Amino acid sequence: MKKKRAARKGKAKGKRGGAKTVDEYVSRVPEPARGMLKKMRAAVRSAAPKGATETISYGIPAIRHGKVLVWFAAFADHCSLFPTAAVIDEFKPELRRFSLSKGTVHFPLDTPLPVGLIKRMVKARVETSASS
Repeated sequence: MKKKRAARKGKAKGKRGGAKTVDEYVSRVPEPARGMLKKMRAAVRSAAPKGATETISYGIPAIRHGKVLVWFAAFADHCSLFPTAAVIDEFKPELRRFSLSKGTVHFPLDTPLPVGLIKRMVKARVETSASS
């Protein structure tokens, strides 16, 4: 009986078909979110330390340098950056015009992406991760 359950679990996972790489994730995102996600990815990568790598974590793209620094993802009406709650608190005044949750910033698809702000937030996250 346990073997049957394990087999069913495996099938369910395969059907979901989560992306195995960041390139695969990005390729599955429809426009216009894909364009914004590509810009976000470039900003995150340019602000990450040398040697940082891309990975899929919790089903979405992430940048890892020892540990995951930030996550980023696309949704129907926005792209999100997940830089941790501490970084969001640090940048709260600059993030007033965006929807926020504890560890996430939502950037609407109909608004220009604030690339400079994203880079500064990633760099702040790199600094906080180095001190922890």
